[in-house]
Amino acid sequence: MSLAGRRFSGRRFAILLALAAITGAAATPVRAADDENGPYWTSLREQPANLRVGPGREYRISWVYVRAGLPMKVLRTIGGWRLVEDVDGARGWMLAQFLTRNRTATVKGSVAEIRENADGSGRLLWRAEPGVTGKLGDCGPAWCKFDIEGRRGFVAKAAVWGAE
Repeated sequence: MSLAGRRFSGRRFAILLALAAITGAAATPVRAADDENGPYWTSLREQPANLRVGPGREYRISWVYVRAGLPMKVLRTIGGWRLVEDVDGARGWMLAQFLTRNRTATVKGSVAEIRENADGSGRLLWRAEPGVTGKLGDCGPAWCKFDIEGRRGFVAKAAVWGAE
């Protein structure tokens, strides 16, 4: 006979309810963690920030970042650790406390033109060299708001890493 058709004493029923509550509570954080499994964009909150070869403090440090605000792509999560990739393609594990959801982007390839209007039209405001990092705003199909130390304009989405 199925559980639905059985009668339980008060004590048995209470135990079943407690088990159901524990099972449900245990499943909820798993679903929340899956929502952050990536990929998604973050940036470095603090400096220095260690990139490790595995998700734990016992793993070797492969890189130390000394510049806050650099964009990072989170590929995977395990507990408080994030598997991240940087603009140069380096991958490794970083503690989540070193990352923030503030979006930034880095100019890649060649000099990027910063334009006056969201569609890339308007006057050329200035040019940004490869490696320049700024705050990333809303993006359209081809252009994004871009703020480099208070100087605002629009940059081609294809010219920066962190806007995909």
